[in-house]
Amino acid sequence: MPLSPSEVERYARHIVLHDVGGPGQQKLAKARVLVVGAGGLGSPLALYLAAAGVGTIGIVDDDHVSLSNLQRQVLHGTPDVGRLKTDSAVDAIARVNPHVTVEPHPTRLTAENAMALVEAYDIVADGSDSFATRYLVADACALAGRPLVTASLGTFDGAITTIRAHETNAEGERNPTWRCLFPEPPPPGAVASCAEAGVLGALAGLMGSLMAIEVLREIVGFGQGLVGRLLVIDARAMRFETVSYGWDPDNPVTGDNPTITDLSIHAKKFGG
Repeated sequence: MPLSPSEVERYARHIVLHDVGGPGQQKLAKARVLVVGAGGLGSPLALYLAAAGVGTIGIVDDDHVSLSNLQRQVLHGTPDVGRLKTDSAVDAIARVNPHVTVEPHPTRLTAENAMALVEAYDIVADGSDSFATRYLVADACALAGRPLVTASLGTFDGAITTIRAHETNAEGERNPTWRCLFPEPPPPGAVASCAEAGVLGALAGLMGSLMAIEVLREIVGFGQGLVGRLLVIDARAMRFETVSYGWDPDNPVTGDNPTITDLSIHAKKFGG
């Protein structure tokens, strides 16, 4: 469907961009993006995807808004405290862009529902704060053949990468998986949670915005993305560093002898 006159006006600053234009904007309108987590990362991510005109945004989160969320989770406001984050997200996105369809999934992502959810979308963006969820999403995307933009937050640091584990690069080499970068999650309790260690609120905005750029790039196809590269940000020193990584033939998902061919390992390790 062609863009309506109001959409042309709304997206005018995209349409005049040489690397986006009308065709790129129409790609965005047709795209289906699954956002995992409506928290610190998912909030700015979802807002910018909506503002950019991504046609359908799915949001997976089973949590409720709490007052302590509001320091960084800009998708929600004080009147939303106690509401499901997915309900709050639907209202917030509607205020930003009525042309966007939001599909709320007020559920916990599990080994039982992950494949169906991932396969229903073109690209997945993971802003979860759980190692169990992060590995579950990454494995599901690799098995389903879906691109994944994934980011994480520390107290004053963050990291982001894009994974297209189902494809090869320009040289014909296999693209790496999440497990090529981090083969196994850290032991329980090894990394302090946000509630325990704290997090700089504005850093979540920065990382979520970078996630949005990567998602838009993957849909439209401009520039050089972060496939095979991990962007690490130190907000204390305001330093950005990029670390390259490659496919590991011993990785258990797409390696030479894969041992993860479905998500049953997650049901055993994390109780679904």
